Amino acid sequence: MARRILSFLFLGLVVFAFMQCARRGTPSGGPKDITPAELISATPANRSINFKSKTIKLEFNEYIKLKDIQKQLIVSPPLKYQPDITPQGSASKYIEIKIKDTLKENTTYTFNFGQSIEDNNEGNPSSFLSYVFSTGDYIDSLSISGVVNDAFKQKVDEFISVMLYKVDSTYTDSIVYKEPPYYITNTLDSTNIFSLKNLKEGTYALFALKDEGNNNMFDQGIDKIAFLDHFINVPTDSIYVLDLFKEVSDFSVSVPSYAAKNKILFGYKGDGSDIRIERQSYLPDSVKTKVTKEVDKDTLNYWISPFKADSLIFNVISDRQKTRDTFIVKSRKLAVDSLKFNAVANKKISLENQFWVSANIPIKAIDTSKIKIVDKDTIPVSVPISLDTVKNRLNFDMVVPLENQYSITLLPEAVTDFFNAVNDTIQYRVSFVDPTENSLLTVTLSGKVTYPVIVQLVDESGKLIREQFATEPKSLVYKNVKPGKCQIRVIEDTNGNQKWDTGSYLNKRFAERVSYSPSIELRANWEETFNFQIVR
Repeated sequence: MARRILSFLFLGLVVFAFMQCARRGTPSGGPKDITPAELISATPANRSINFKSKTIKLEFNEYIKLKDIQKQLIVSPPLKYQPDITPQGSASKYIEIKIKDTLKENTTYTFNFGQSIEDNNEGNPSSFLSYVFSTGDYIDSLSISGVVNDAFKQKVDEFISVMLYKVDSTYTDSIVYKEPPYYITNTLDSTNIFSLKNLKEGTYALFALKDEGNNNMFDQGIDKIAFLDHFINVPTDSIYVLDLFKEVSDFSVSVPSYAAKNKILFGYKGDGSDIRIERQSYLPDSVKTKVTKEVDKDTLNYWISPFKADSLIFNVISDRQKTRDTFIVKSRKLAVDSLKFNAVANKKISLENQFWVSANIPIKAIDTSKIKIVDKDTIPVSVPISLDTVKNRLNFDMVVPLENQYSITLLPEAVTDFFNAVNDTIQYRVSFVDPTENSLLTVTLSGKVTYPVIVQLVDESGKLIREQFATEPKSLVYKNVKPGKCQIRVIEDTNGNQKWDTGSYLNKRFAERVSYSPSIELRANWEETFNFQIVR
């Protein structure tokens, strides 16, 4: 009997084991690898002195791959020639670096790899791995640190170069345009904090660049720059703050060209507020010309009625810049720009955001008797209409009952353009925003405010919603603001010209100071009062 019981038990165990083996499942594979590859050896050794090698070999404890090495690798002081780094595009436990430069004597070099070295399996970066050596008898060990901000935007760009130039008998203010720095680092894509390490004792000029040209020098036309108004002495315990700005480019005129048979574009850079265009070529009296400024663009439009000629000769003159450029503009087979209109995109208007109609060709005249406005009951409505010659548009000052809908009709010949073309019948329908759908925001400023100021209401992306100019403390009311998140941007308008002015490195002028408030949540049919305390 006992033997039979043992046989049954044995049989049960066999069946159970078989079922366990046959049961389907997915192996867990263990926890995810989050550990980056480690550098286990270097030849020559990391932090070597009296360095003379042309090749560096780095060995890791697992297979690695290189990612964005040309962008992430920062060598300080900069090398004239980019070193060859292999292998690229394949996994390996080794990196080989071949130096093509002649290294400076008694100099400490730092190779900062940023986040370019990742383990092959999970892509974990070996963050801020660096290799250091000295061509002299010791490793320089001094350092400085600080923060890079944007002078206008709330968020600073990624990959900002921070640079030190030695201040000695050869130093001039123009060196940043002509030569790479003595030391360099980069904020990469992770933070706006910087640290320059392995520095010699001495006096330096500190800069930051958004180096679009990737040449370690300042290109005014494309780069942003930040600088201090004083030199720094290393060693130091100071924390430095650098504010990046894009300069107004030095004045220059682009080669003009026909954009249409009746329009020639004259583009320029810099301050073109006083430039004028003079035509040298003879034209019959029947040919009409007019110059207008393109809104929000550094471009002049030279309007000219069609005529037969192979080319025209122009002088472009700026008395302020003391320049005079001569251009030959050859004619092209192009169509004539015809009169077109554009109305405000949002047909829901308010007293703060009125209705307007713009034209693509300069408006010469309007006939308000041929502009008809009626309400929803087709009752005629009288509305003041004005011509804005700067923005080339018709403004409608609609102080009327808000609850109504309106039809606006431009009858034929209501608008006449520069070439005497007129409009056909155009009709628009508009209605007023219901105030209960929007918010009312009242803003006051406190703290360290320097008047005059421009107080702007911006959305989360920094796009301007509304602005007011204030020369003294007062409450600023913004009506009919769409619900959602917004911020207050305060510009200290130092020169009172009611716009933000950037800086100038050579003139040692910083950009006008800009402050951003915390986020404000606006709700429909709600009045919000917000005090923005300005701090330094």
